[in-house]
Amino acid sequence: MPLNIFGFKALWSPYFLTILLIVTVLFFLITTKFRSRFQDSEPLKTKQAVLFLASVFLLYAIKGSPLDLMGHLMFYIHGITMVILVLLIPPMFIKAVPPWLWRAFLQIKPVNSVFNLAVKPVVAVLLFNGLFSMYHIPTVFDQIMQNRFYHGGYSILLFAAAVCMWWSLVSPLPEYQPISGIKKVAFLFANSMLLTPACAMIIFADTPLYATYSDPEVWGKVMSLCVGPAAFSNLNLSGPELFTSMQVVDDQRLGGVVMKIIQEIIYAVVLAQVFFEWYKKDQEESEKEVNQILHPTPLK
Repeated sequence: MPLNIFGFKALWSPYFLTILLIVTVLFFLITTKFRSRFQDSEPLKTKQAVLFLASVFLLYAIKGSPLDLMGHLMFYIHGITMVILVLLIPPMFIKAVPPWLWRAFLQIKPVNSVFNLAVKPVVAVLLFNGLFSMYHIPTVFDQIMQNRFYHGGYSILLFAAAVCMWWSLVSPLPEYQPISGIKKVAFLFANSMLLTPACAMIIFADTPLYATYSDPEVWGKVMSLCVGPAAFSNLNLSGPELFTSMQVVDDQRLGGVVMKIIQEIIYAVVLAQVFFEWYKKDQEESEKEVNQILHPTPLK
């Protein structure tokens, strides 16, 4: 059955698009026209502008395009969009915001207090992985999906926790880099291990875990929030099986697999960057030591 039966508003979320466009305009106004109002501000770099636009585009793709609606029909689509939301967009967003703007934001006392605690490596890794795993507990997942405010609030909270987790790896501020070198490898390894139980539960389950995708009544409540009660009631749909040929358990397992695979790919790329930076720094220090031996500073 085609997705266009749900209508343009449900497929393309024009209100969400409007919010993202406003945020984008404000970002470029602050980083260009009004940047002189901030201390030690610098011109916006092309890389930062591209990363910001790319992160906004990805956010709209997973939360405002038909992909978001498809995530209510097929669990594996939910798995893809969830991993993009917490493992791909946050590091892009951190790098997109200029360091001087981060400093201005972190000078706000309440923000600074919470941020300093949340980005501590142990707190960040436990907070993010705890929220991610809790979200995928079947009872919690179904309750969140049936309430618009729970769903929106938890998504924002999880994204914020993901930003705090990624901060230890990609912080643009030298004064806010809690770990470096080989410690980043251990940090990535810990994140990978802590994310595994939630994925394993989903992959190896023999029965449907989530009523959102298996119970027609619960699915109807979830879809009515996504599409609109009036619009959904006129469609007379029985369940998500009308839009996919996969069995619920197979769809569920595929969702767990894609979440784990995409996570490992992203972590592998970051791990390669960490090793490259560590090797480059080690080589520079070695060359410096050799130069000091070959060309010692003469005594006065």
